[in-house]
Amino acid sequence: MVCISLFIETLDFPSQITEFSILSKKRGLSLDEKREKMLQIFYESQNFFLLKELEKLGPKKGVISQTVKDVVQSLVDDDLVSKDKIGTSVYFWSLPSCAGNQLRNVYKKLEADLQSSKKRHVELVEQCQNLKKGREESDEREEALEELKATEQKHKELKEELAQYADNDPATVETMRNAVQVAHAAANRWTDNIFTLRQWCSNNFPQAKEQLNHLYSEVGITDDFDYVELPAAVPHPPVGDQIASDSV
Repeated sequence: MVCISLFIETLDFPSQITEFSILSKKRGLSLDEKREKMLQIFYESQNFFLLKELEKLGPKKGVISQTVKDVVQSLVDDDLVSKDKIGTSVYFWSLPSCAGNQLRNVYKKLEADLQSSKKRHVELVEQCQNLKKGREESDEREEALEELKATEQKHKELKEELAQYADNDPATVETMRNAVQVAHAAANRWTDNIFTLRQWCSNNFPQAKEQLNHLYSEVGITDDFDYVELPAAVPHPPVGDQIASDSV
């Protein structure tokens, strides 16, 4: 405890607080501030610079050398600083007159965009007014809207009713008929394969006839196992006739 007390007594709190306050007030420059500082270097000297020269001049304006390259490149991207390669070296420069011309060009472009937007606004207002013509609120318009609503509802109901008869759709029926034919042919093809296999087993293993019959029974091949025959097709009435008969 004595050591701690002596250590505290040796501290100069007022001076340390003052130093801390001064440091706390210092802050780094924002990107816009760095750009402004770098432009000052160009405008004040009106000279051409290499990047390494700018990295030496930047700290004098409060821009640390490590950030000079990115800041200068952002100025180049915004056409505020010119850049060109001469021989093996890359030079940067910017004159106040050049900056003024660039700003005037930007102003002209913004002014043109504004005029274009105003023209488009007038066109849209005119188009809106034209669309309102003939759509004023009236008893006839209300009746027409009600009739349209009723027609749409009737169309929806008829569409739902028609969906109930989708199974009788000629295209659907034809698709199902083709699928049945394919399945029938496949079933009989496998039936023929089974008969061929049974015949082969009987010819090659006559002494195992009892075991083979038992095996056939277990897998469902019984004495009445035979080819599949399709029943005679029953003609269906046309869709319109069926709808009419259902509605009676």
